[in-house]
Amino acid sequence: MQKNILLLTCLLWLNLCHAQRTVHDLLPEHSFTEGIEGPATDCKGNIYAVNYQRQGTICKITPTGEHSVYAILPGTSVGNGIRFGKKGEMYVADYVNHNIFKITRNGKKVKLFAHEPAMNQPNDLAISPTNGYLYASDPDWKAGTGKLWLIKPNGEVILLAENLGTTNGIEVSPDGKHLYVGESAQLKLWKYDILEDGTLTNKQLFHSFEGYGMDGMRCDINGNLYLARYGKGTVVILSPDGHLLEEIRLKGNKPSNLTFGGKDRKTCYITMADRGCLEYFDADFPGRE
Repeated sequence: MQKNILLLTCLLWLNLCHAQRTVHDLLPEHSFTEGIEGPATDCKGNIYAVNYQRQGTICKITPTGEHSVYAILPGTSVGNGIRFGKKGEMYVADYVNHNIFKITRNGKKVKLFAHEPAMNQPNDLAISPTNGYLYASDPDWKAGTGKLWLIKPNGEVILLAENLGTTNGIEVSPDGKHLYVGESAQLKLWKYDILEDGTLTNKQLFHSFEGYGMDGMRCDINGNLYLARYGKGTVVILSPDGHLLEEIRLKGNKPSNLTFGGKDRKTCYITMADRGCLEYFDADFPGRE
């Protein structure tokens, strides 16, 4: 009983302390299309997000605020989720043509890394900190269903699960042992155990929401999960055991995804679909990226 009372007191204290987090803008409104997504941060603190000025582009934002086109995807391809590998390579999900692209550090070479015609539309990406395995969510918005995919470092694509809800945001825990997947239409967040070969087991309901959507997510180094509530205009922070620690009100209403950056990786940057820019606030702990 005393332990439960102490936990509730701590949670209340945290909420009171952070009820007035200050949210700032990064770049002017409508610098991006409504398809602004990604985002990801490299080892030098540069932030990347897709669909800058027009669809099919990737933007690079330096720590000093300079922004420009970093890469252009080929043909009709349009990017969504972005993740970085340990060697600095960028992986981008192309939801139009069922591709995962791999881009070199300077953005000059955009190579096809994986292609799978059976995908609905590879959406958000997560990467394991232990072996570099990629995980892709794959929603079918019209049917209200989704799949999960594993992409190995050699480009091999493996179907992990199908007939799910609208799989969207996705993340791997800092220790590489768990995969989190959000079903946006169903408002449910699931947790899987990751086996040594990268496949999944022991599906558990991690958290349920009411109203509004769910989109991209990231963990901090302590395993707290930051999740964008699309339509509600907030970012929620969940503890490693699924308790709601905090909900932060943003300026816009349609946060699509987020990343950690800044000098100490303690700045949370959020892509805003309705405003075409990024917003940010100071987090308590660094992101795991």
